Amino acid sequence: MTKLQNRRTGRVVRIGVSQGGVPKRAIDRVKIESGGLTGDDQNDKKHHGGPERAVCLFGLDVIEELRAEGHPIEPGSTGENLTIDGLVWSTVAPGDRFVFDSGVVLEIVSFAKPCSTIRESFAGGQIGLIEQGAFPGRSRVYARVITPGAVAVDEEFVHECM
Repeated sequence: MTKLQNRRTGRVVRIGVSQGGVPKRAIDRVKIESGGLTGDDQNDKKHHGGPERAVCLFGLDVIEELRAEGHPIEPGSTGENLTIDGLVWSTVAPGDRFVFDSGVVLEIVSFAKPCSTIRESFAGGQIGLIEQGAFPGRSRVYARVITPGAVAVDEEFVHECM
């Protein structure tokens, strides 16, 4: 596979922040720094947030697939900061980078383990449906900030696969 084939384009469809907990409320634009998004906080800093988990991202295609299965999930209801469209989410993995038109660069660090606070997004509280080990390609991901800056809804980015 050539380097060009390893580059895909996506788009931010939703930005979410909260003072802790879920759901994240939608905003149009946000500044992203090494510690995360301005105006966003986490209740459980042992398992969420910090430089290696500064931004949580999730694919709109997975959310739509889960909704079609009957789950009440919505963008932001599982705590993601950026909801992404235009990618096949199962192709996103640690080591990949998202290079935004604004110059912001995020590097995927890990898959995000689901926690009980998001159970209301799933029929019967089935949070395991987005656990990478059980359902590969359905997990949210955590990213570190390589280049800080501002990101807006509808902004495009290049997904560089490693």
